[in-house]
Amino acid sequence: MNAREGGTKARRSRGGGTKARRSRGGGTKARRSRGSGGMLGLAVATVRARPVSFAGSFAALCLGVAILTMSALILLAGDAGVPGRYAGAPVLVRSAQGSGPDGVFLERAPWSARQTRELTRALSAVPGVRRAVPDRSFYAQAVVDGEPVGRQRKGDRLGHGWSSAALAPYRLTAGRAPQQPGEVALGRGLGARPGERITLLTAAGPARFTVSGTVDGPGYYLTDERAAALSGGVRVIGLLTEEGADPGEVAAAARSAVRGAGQVLDGAARGELAPARDAKTRWIGSQVLTAMAVLSGFATVFVVASTFAFGVTGGRRELGLLRTIGATGRQLRRLLYGQALAVGAAGAGAGALLGAALAPALGAVLTDAGFLPPGVTVHRPPWVLAAAFAAGLAVALTAVWSASRRAARTGPLEALREAASDDRPMTRARALTGIAFTALGCAAAAATAFADPTDMTGLALVTAVGLITGVTLLVPAVVPPLVRAVTRPLARRSGALGMLVREGTLAAVRRTASTTAPVLATVGFVVLITGNTQTSVHSYADRDTASVRARAAVVARDGTPGLSDAAARSVPGTGPLATTVYAGAARTPWEAAGVEPARFAEVHPRLRTVSGSLARLDGPGTMAVTRSALASLRGRTAVEVTFEDGRTEKLRIVAVLADGTAPAPYTALLPRDTVRSHDPTALTDVVYRTGPAPSPAALRRLGAEEVGVAAYAGRADAEEDRLVEVFTLLLVGMSAGCTGLAVANTLLMATADRLRDLRLLRLSGATTRQVLGTVAAETTFVVALGSVLGALTALPSLLGIRAGLSGSLGVPVRLVVPLAPVTVAVAGCLVLALAASVLPARAALAKGTRLG
Repeated sequence: MNAREGGTKARRSRGGGTKARRSRGGGTKARRSRGSGGMLGLAVATVRARPVSFAGSFAALCLGVAILTMSALILLAGDAGVPGRYAGAPVLVRSAQGSGPDGVFLERAPWSARQTRELTRALSAVPGVRRAVPDRSFYAQAVVDGEPVGRQRKGDRLGHGWSSAALAPYRLTAGRAPQQPGEVALGRGLGARPGERITLLTAAGPARFTVSGTVDGPGYYLTDERAAALSGGVRVIGLLTEEGADPGEVAAAARSAVRGAGQVLDGAARGELAPARDAKTRWIGSQVLTAMAVLSGFATVFVVASTFAFGVTGGRRELGLLRTIGATGRQLRRLLYGQALAVGAAGAGAGALLGAALAPALGAVLTDAGFLPPGVTVHRPPWVLAAAFAAGLAVALTAVWSASRRAARTGPLEALREAASDDRPMTRARALTGIAFTALGCAAAAATAFADPTDMTGLALVTAVGLITGVTLLVPAVVPPLVRAVTRPLARRSGALGMLVREGTLAAVRRTASTTAPVLATVGFVVLITGNTQTSVHSYADRDTASVRARAAVVARDGTPGLSDAAARSVPGTGPLATTVYAGAARTPWEAAGVEPARFAEVHPRLRTVSGSLARLDGPGTMAVTRSALASLRGRTAVEVTFEDGRTEKLRIVAVLADGTAPAPYTALLPRDTVRSHDPTALTDVVYRTGPAPSPAALRRLGAEEVGVAAYAGRADAEEDRLVEVFTLLLVGMSAGCTGLAVANTLLMATADRLRDLRLLRLSGATTRQVLGTVAAETTFVVALGSVLGALTALPSLLGIRAGLSGSLGVPVRLVVPLAPVTVAVAGCLVLALAASVLPARAALAKGTRLG
């Protein structure tokens, strides 16, 4: 029994030992916990002790998150609100007949006269409705002293029936409402008084009216009968409610009354009646903001990744010392992630606040530039700032991933290394990744040559990102042979200075690659963005010039949206009468033109038919369409078409035009008389003169002027070209700004990292001027190398764009790369690089202090 008891006690004692071991295990966990917290504290202390090394990452994150925050806030900004001329109608009903696909911004199909009468009658009977008012609009512009006044854009229709004034509501300030067909009430801002005679320019031509009164708002108001004759179909019916009526209840009853024939809008939803061009402007602005956000995100990751990668390279001895005292690879990764977290939290927080503060100012700039419609209101919901902050942290942690893996591979013996040479600047993983990205960029460049013009911009961006990333990763493999090839003759001629530049560059390949990369990205982006936009702009102008055979072009003067029939008839030549038609049961909007087939074909020699003949476009019921439009109709030879007056007819397709040969942007051609009979407010875009020149004074009275064909080709897209130019400047400034930070920060870190070498040169007998000359020469060489590689990186994308445009437009396309912005980019990189390398080196040599 005693023996068994003793054995039991012994086993219990061993159990106690097990508990002790478990307790020690708990102590191990505690030490691990303290170790994790210690690494985070060490990371924060490292950032505080070496602010120079992390200044570029902080600035890049701050700028990137600020751009992301501004872009998100503006994209989520409120609309301009209810258009002024509908603000007095609590409930509005608009046509629900068809809408364009994404990227097409045209008005919906109007109601016909019969539909308008039936809907007006039904809506007038809705409880709470005092009056249902069809809004009839048409082109009208006053002529004063022989010239049209006011600035109207294409699509502006300031002429209305008198009843439409109540929808604003606009009230008389003098005189009375128009009662006779020859009377008009107009805005008092024109200075006309009741009883005076005034000329109005309409789609038919100039007409004389008597001013019956003035109103407290813009526009020209004729009798409803005269307005109906000058306008097409009706798209909006406004409901004026009785006093005390609930707009929500009226809207609900109106939905039952229209039975799907219209869309009922009340409250803030009435803002959807803003002009279609405002929606297009907003869409363009969203593309700009999205591109800014994408490029800033890429540039931010690029800057932070390069900064941390260079920091790991320059801090190998410090990391080796940590390994010597027992730090594991996992702990070194935690150290890097802790540094990224500290820098990311500070940079992302500052960027979110900066973006929130600057978003209204950027919104105003984009509005003035034409990328946003007037009246857009920027709000600052907290969740957007929180999301931008989180995105900044994610970018910082993602960018440091590669550097942390390299830090984990640092061995203890790295602390004993004194030389700064790179024995393995290019790892297998880096080489394979660089080859993959380069292949992706080359594939995208090749695809650009066969892509649709609408897809070329996206493919160009993929090409740029792929090639810049790939070549940046492969730079360590490219630098040694390039340096040897370029510096060998320089070293012979420059003596000791050339030898120092050559050997210093070759001894620290990774440092050279890290300082070359941001210059490569800066110049590459500038060459790509400016070359892409300028090549595209010039290619379309060249196509339009080559596709016309005429002596000159007669166009509307600045401030006049188009040519009236009177102006078009005064010119010996022909031109398209622009309109919109709505095809098929879905009433898909097409931009169309009324033409005189024989004369039109004579002026446009590149016009080519795939089937049928344009000569058969000779009467009502006929139409010619492009090949892509026919494909959307699934090969039908006849289609129902709704016109601008709301009437629907079945038209025979008598000719199919080859894509790219018909004048842009027209999808369909109709006889000119057919368009005029269905669209009383249509205007002619341009008349190509083939006979004697008319009197300039006569053209001026009609709101027209004559220009050269080439000048018109450039002027036709002048507004879009202006937007493209502003867009280019925004992208260039943003991308160059982000990568410029990388140039300055990387050179500053590189200079701080090599101060010991520079002091050794001084101790070896070199003067301060010679040392600084060496630094300046190396910096200049790095900037030159990065600039050449950046330009070469952008070249495949530009060649792909040129080939694609040449194939789609059918004309030779010039490759246009503007020298001014590229020169500014290279000079800016050089100035930043010299300032970030020479000045710190000079200060350190003078004071004997160590940076970083």
